[in-house]
Amino acid sequence: MITRTRLAAGACALLAALAAGMAFPAGASAGEPTGEDAPKVDLVLDVSGSMRTRDIDGGTRMAAAKQAFNEVLDATPEEVQLGIRTLGADYPGDDRKTGCKDTAQLYPVGPLDRTEAKTAVATLSPTGWTPIGPALLKAAGDLDGGDGSKRIVLISDGEDTCAPLDPCEVAREIAAKGIGLTIDTLGLVPNTKMRQQLSCIAEATGGTYTSVEHTEELTDKVNQLVDRAADPVVTPVATEGADACAKAPALKSGLYTDREEFGQQRWYRVDVEPGQELRASVSVGADRAVNPSYGVLLRAVTVHGREIVRGEAAGNGRTDVLSTGLRYPKAESDDDDAAAEAVCLQVTNSFSVASGVKTTPGLPLELTVDVVDGPGDSDDVAAFGLGRGWWLLGLLVLVGFLAGLLWGWLSRWRFAIWRTN
Repeated sequence: MITRTRLAAGACALLAALAAGMAFPAGASAGEPTGEDAPKVDLVLDVSGSMRTRDIDGGTRMAAAKQAFNEVLDATPEEVQLGIRTLGADYPGDDRKTGCKDTAQLYPVGPLDRTEAKTAVATLSPTGWTPIGPALLKAAGDLDGGDGSKRIVLISDGEDTCAPLDPCEVAREIAAKGIGLTIDTLGLVPNTKMRQQLSCIAEATGGTYTSVEHTEELTDKVNQLVDRAADPVVTPVATEGADACAKAPALKSGLYTDREEFGQQRWYRVDVEPGQELRASVSVGADRAVNPSYGVLLRAVTVHGREIVRGEAAGNGRTDVLSTGLRYPKAESDDDDAAAEAVCLQVTNSFSVASGVKTTPGLPLELTVDVVDGPGDSDDVAAFGLGRGWWLLGLLVLVGFLAGLLWGWLSRWRFAIWRTN
């Protein structure tokens, strides 16, 4: 999902929509917050041996995490279903295969019994390995089911020790499933490698990475993320674009998510009735290292391949999300039985990666579709993209021209008076 900005991926789609003069429809048929299912949060805590280190406010990292968890459990909103999963909490040995399976559900995701959850946290003792990838896979399963918001909050003090199962690739696979799950990561006393890995995990799902070095910071950030889960969110609907207009899936107004391979074209179809206006925007996220100088193109074409309008944007590597949008007003018809026009939306990207960077799954893509009543003068908008603002612009140009003539005449008159005197 590219919701929220990064949404994260999602916020960017909304910004693109606003930039093009768009907004989500009040009656969208896809991607609406239903409010029927309770939001779910799974706190995933690293309990590996390194959590014994005493470098957070004079105490161990584990002590800081326990204190933060106790305060978070007290402050968790009633409507949030919360669970706790551990990694590296049970196996103290040296067998890698066994240590990389060491992840367990300490407290199941569901209605919160604060006393029971605190008692479970109190039993934790830093023990083993750091199987972040396996823990994320299990945590995604903990949150399975329902249409409410789903969030994993991962707290770790080191990078994964169970390669080749790359946790960043695991996060991409989770995002590719289109289940609307966001992973936020917090790094305790961070180093460069850990920061890069935790940042990658968060970016793959539109989440955030935060570095924390004090107990109070950890408490505040986890509280903030748990509270955020209770906020109404728009969950994109998973769709799969086709490789040609004729095979494209039919979309209605709403927010959609898809995956697009590097340099690939994805096609979608929208029916536009006479007198309506199609507004669309797309955001493509670079959830892995990409080469600089890339672009995203969004085209609206007829079923016969004639281009109607396009929007495009270019990037230079300094941002991880690229967005663009377009508008197409369909003129009203005197025929009450006039058929809707099938408009095909084509999304193309020119991202590329260096050798060794995985190209699958494809880049996360969010598409906003909005079909609304068209403006009063569709031809004017189609011609200039400015609506009635075109006449205001013309008036300003005329006023500026006349003002220039008047100023020139006054200047010559004053100069003539000066020479005479």
